Amino acid sequence: MNTLCFATNNAHKVAEIQALLGTNFVLQSLKDIGCEEELAETGTTLEANSLQKAQYLFDNYHVDCFADDTGLEVEALNGEPGVYSARYAGEQRDSLDNIHLLLTKLKGQVNRKARFRTVITLIQAGVITQFEGIVEGHIMEELKGTAGFGYDPIFVPNGYETTFAEMSMEEKGSISHRGRAFQKLITFLD
Repeated sequence: MNTLCFATNNAHKVAEIQALLGTNFVLQSLKDIGCEEELAETGTTLEANSLQKAQYLFDNYHVDCFADDTGLEVEALNGEPGVYSARYAGEQRDSLDNIHLLLTKLKGQVNRKARFRTVITLIQAGVITQFEGIVEGHIMEELKGTAGFGYDPIFVPNGYETTFAEMSMEEKGSISHRGRAFQKLITFLD
């Protein structure tokens, strides 16, 4: 049985990915391997951050592992907030503050094209592989929906009339950037 550590303590995320991996792998969280420190994210790209987290686990805990990083990239803002999505409005990492700052910066802007991008870095036996998932869409002028998290209440994926925050977890998962990146990871592991 292969064991993989997912660089998260979010039990829901672990369960979701474990279900997708089936019985070929046993998925561990940071807590499961005894990692209690906050994993640094000091890179200037999603690729660098996910690699930094995975490399730290591999080097310090000697486990096969993967880590992800996600950002919202808004075309009219030259890709902002991007790698700084979680702390766009400050280190308090408040989703509503981030959304309000983004909407303020987009006020009067006609081009509201945006995309969510997730990058996953897998390290197995020292070999590094990265996977990317992207979903294109646009930014609403006001918040809609209560499901999801982060920028979900203002992001509408192309081909849909509803925000991510108005969708069920299953519907969002089937089309989301994170879902697409994890599907590539799972296909690779199979």
